[in-house]
Parts: sequence; structure tokens; C-alpha cells
Amino acid sequence: MIPSPTHLVLIPSYNPGPKGLETVVAARSVWAPVWVVTDGSTDGSVRALQELARGDPQLQVLVREHNGGKGAALFDGLRQAQRAGFTHALTMDSDGQHPAQCIPEFMAASAAAPGAMVLGVPVFDASAPSIRVRGRRISNCIAGLMTLGAGIQDSLFGFRVYPIGDLLAIMGRTRWMRRFDFDAEAVVRLSWRGLKAVNLEAPVRYFDAGEGGVSHFNYARDNLLLTAMYLRLALGWISRLPLLVARRMAARSTR
Repeated sequence: MIPSPTHLVLIPSYNPGPKGLETVVAARSVWAPVWVVTDGSTDGSVRALQELARGDPQLQVLVREHNGGKGAALFDGLRQAQRAGFTHALTMDSDGQHPAQCIPEFMAASAAAPGAMVLGVPVFDASAPSIRVRGRRISNCIAGLMTLGAGIQDSLFGFRVYPIGDLLAIMGRTRWMRRFDFDAEAVVRLSWRGLKAVNLEAPVRYFDAGEGGVSHFNYARDNLLLTAMYLRLALGWISRLPLLVARRMAARSTR
């Protein structure tokens, strides 16, 4: 496998359990390079990943000593990736839910449209908690409203390819986007920035504890975080509304 000089896989990881190592191995089987950012993990996964990386020059493990959240881990990884010359990053979770087999398809879509964000659209199976499936519909409706129907089919699914420069530009201007609020805020702000969305379906699998699944999602805390995030975005949306309307009208006139 020839390593890509422009596109890398970037995996934030916090106490992922056995699925963490499985996820990285699966990603490396279809793509190079793969970087993992461990975010203050205390479950022994850091040592296991570092041992794996010793025998694989296309696997790099970046270690954060203290947990700062998904967005914070990605921010560190993205900055280092940009310094290394990479232009795009596919982000995926370390808990095994995201489909590593879809990485080449998403990277090809990004290469064909490098100025766009390639967004995964989750295809749920019976393992998906119904409350999570219903709840994301609310988030998707709000994101659609705030981007005036710019084509974002799912606002929360973290299996995506981002242009690194654009994402760092918006993250560098805010102290937010560092925890669970990262995924939804990233797509809204990138859409405001003018990036188009390319949507691709991707299967999702939720693992229970007996299968080695680990979830750090907290319904009360993380839904409160999303609510606060959308309230913040609403203020920016109002000021951007004339520009967004003009952009949508221009897009329709060229069809």
C-alpha cells in the first residue's frame, strides 16, 4: 500500500477498550498513514497502540496526557498533520462503530472534490439505540435550518473527510468545538465558510459491553452541550443570514 502524501486517517481515542486496537488495525489494513491521538487514556490502550506502531512506520500515536475531549484531540492532531504537509483528514471514532472498509471510498470522493467536506450518512442496523437515532433527527433539522438546506444530511456522524486548512481556520477562532459539540459545529461552520457537502452512506454498528463496546456518551451532559452549542450558533446565524440567503439564491440560479 502506497502512503498518501495528502490524506491521512485521524482517530481520536479515549479509553476505547479492546475495540480501539481493532479499529486501528482495520484502518491500517485499507489506508496509510493512520494517526491516533490518545486523549488522556488510562485503560492501557496507549501502551498497546505504541507497541503496534513500533512495527508499523505508517502508524503514528500522538499522546495527550490529560483528557480534553474529542475536538481537542483532533485539533492537536490536525495541527501536527498540517505541519507534516497533509491537506485532508478522515476522522473516525475508536470504538469500532465506524466502517473502516469505507475509508478508500471516502478518500476517493475527497480527492475528486478537495474543496468539499465528505460527510458520512449513517445507515443504522438493529444495534442502534432508538433514542440516539431519534435524537439526531432534531440536530439534523437544526443544522439544516442554520445552513439553509446546504445539503448536510447528517450533522453528528463523525466518519468524515475534512480539508485540514479550513477546519483549523474555524477551530482556531473559538475556544469551543473541543468536546462532543465538535462534529455538529464543524459542519455548520464549514458550510458557513462556503464548503459544499458530499454525502456518502456508511453502515454503523453499536457494540454492547459483552462485545467489547465502550461508550462515553452521557445523554444529559452531551445533549445539554449540543443545546448550548446551537444557541451559540444561532447568534452567528442571524448575522450571516443575508449572506447565506444570497449564496443559496446564486446556487439555484446556476442549476
